[in-house]
Amino acid sequence: MSPRDLIPRSMVPRVALVAIVAGGAIGFGAARLTAPSATAVAPGDATSDERKILYWYDPMLPAEHHDGPGLSSMGMTTIPKYADTGTGAAPADTGVRVDPAALQSLGVRLVAVERGSLASDLTVTGAIDFNQRDVAVVQARAAGFVQRVYARAPGDVIGAGAPLADVLVPEWGGAQAELRAVTRTGDAALIAASRERLRLLGARGADGGGMTTIRSPIGGVIQTLDVRAGMTLSAGQTLAQVSGLGTVWLNAAVPEAQAALVRVGRPVRAELTALPGETITGRVVAILPTAQAESRTLTVRIELPNRGGRLRPGIFATVHLGGEGGSGLLVPSEAVIRTGKRDLVMIAGPGGRYRPVEVRLGREGGGRTEILAGLAEGQKVVASGQFLLDSEASLGGIDAKPLEGAPMMPAGQRR
Repeated sequence: MSPRDLIPRSMVPRVALVAIVAGGAIGFGAARLTAPSATAVAPGDATSDERKILYWYDPMLPAEHHDGPGLSSMGMTTIPKYADTGTGAAPADTGVRVDPAALQSLGVRLVAVERGSLASDLTVTGAIDFNQRDVAVVQARAAGFVQRVYARAPGDVIGAGAPLADVLVPEWGGAQAELRAVTRTGDAALIAASRERLRLLGARGADGGGMTTIRSPIGGVIQTLDVRAGMTLSAGQTLAQVSGLGTVWLNAAVPEAQAALVRVGRPVRAELTALPGETITGRVVAILPTAQAESRTLTVRIELPNRGGRLRPGIFATVHLGGEGGSGLLVPSEAVIRTGKRDLVMIAGPGGRYRPVEVRLGREGGGRTEILAGLAEGQKVVASGQFLLDSEASLGGIDAKPLEGAPMMPAGQRR
């Protein structure tokens, strides 16, 4: 017995009608799922504001085009690419337009160009050295013989006037005896001439019998000591060299790209590994004219006070070359696109459009970069998401606005 035999004959027309209606509903629903929505806009159609959609794309994959809305190969929701002109490409003088609804998903953040002071906080390393301007060279004033040496050696720290050697100078002995004899005659002219002779020989007076003690004129560290008992000395022979310790030099290596931040006379803070927790202040006394070719650095010479002689040559230090710079236009450093050929930023224009602009950079510090040319105060720059916008502009053939006097570079050659 078939199912149809179970239905009374009087009910057959009604069952058939219900089946027809149900089939129509199912077919209509299937058509709704497979056919495009009546509100969807196909590529080439005009939206309510008469803007045509060229294709749909994922901002992360701008080269991948889709015929309608959906998901990209990365699983991201696609957005429409509009054609704002009859040629189907965005005009180069207006920039790339991004739908306002997509800005949040792209993470675009705008920041105004501001004028302010840029505090430079340049931190480099350096090492302590002797102050080469505070050096004494001890020499023999006349020929003689070393009778006695004192317990000295290179590297010893001595005070000013410390004895180094006792020297017998025969020529002095004769001149001193002559002065004593002339003094007994009472002849003023002879006495004056004899005293002048002693002065020219380097003797200090009529007494001593030709013996003299050679002393260090300054306090510091003995660098060299070339005097031994029994030596024969000639006039002008160097006996010792002493470097003072009242002040020392701190030679800091500054990258040549940041050398413009350093000025002679600027105060400096130094932290030494040998004195943990202590900061010593000094000042820049010179910027040496020769760069180190291997490290591409310039040597900045800093003078530090050395109270108690605690700063010893060879000690390493961390140097803070800080200071307030002059006023200038500032943008967040993250807003700058460094292509290797030039520096760009994305600026926001009217109508939700964005375009790349070439800029000339100045100093950098504290997360901000100085703009020397290319922007004006109050303009809005993209500080986040600018790389996606720059990629879209490049694909759309939008040229970056060059600096004044610079040639226009096509978007495809910006990198």
